[in-house]
Amino acid sequence: MSTAIQEFSRYAHEYDTYNVIQAEVAISLVKQLASSHFTTLIDMGCGSGEVYKNLEKQNVSFEHFIALDSSKEMLAIHPSGKKIEKICADFNLPQTFEKIALEKDSLFLSSSALQWSKDLNFTLFEISKKVSSVHFSIFTSNTFKTLHQTAQITSPIYSVEVLKDSIEKYYDATFELKEYKLHFETVREMFKYIKKSGVSGGEQQLTYKQTKQLMKRYPLDYLEFEVLFVKGFSLEVRSV
Repeated sequence: MSTAIQEFSRYAHEYDTYNVIQAEVAISLVKQLASSHFTTLIDMGCGSGEVYKNLEKQNVSFEHFIALDSSKEMLAIHPSGKKIEKICADFNLPQTFEKIALEKDSLFLSSSALQWSKDLNFTLFEISKKVSSVHFSIFTSNTFKTLHQTAQITSPIYSVEVLKDSIEKYYDATFELKEYKLHFETVREMFKYIKKSGVSGGEQQLTYKQTKQLMKRYPLDYLEFEVLFVKGFSLEVRSV
């Protein structure tokens, strides 16, 4: 089990208390949908169900909803229903895509999850073989930018440039970049958020001593987030 999966599973019971930015991102993602009805939707990296909850709030209907996540604990929290199929699987593995049966006109959704793809080209290529239309949000390496600069470490996730380059290999895509700030009363609360929100993906790049020093030196009372919103159609479809 990857470190990211372990962290999401470990704090699943507290996740909805700490996923403030992820919740905002899911709201924006669903608001941008071009239709109010779909035959099949798949939410990859569905977590506790922010995308599904917003589909309900915004009266988006569907015949079949696939909730896929690598954490059993997260899937246990995700809403259930007759139209909902839950799959516990890791999108980094080929066998995950082998077990998913989708019509080409299904819509692929993902909110704040694909940044943890170990091989983004592999993941996007596999998705493009399954569905022709994608609509997702992904955190960029400018998330926690000042924190990383202060600690003199590199982000564990992809830059905007790398993301766009990979996505455009498989999709005719449009992009929107959004920035978010989350303020905290104390630096201690900030670091508690980082640990339990899942945004760090369980990356332990600092020792306890280094973390204490970083808490003293961090110059801001907020964390920065940068999210790339993507809408795309597979190049195979556009070339037909």
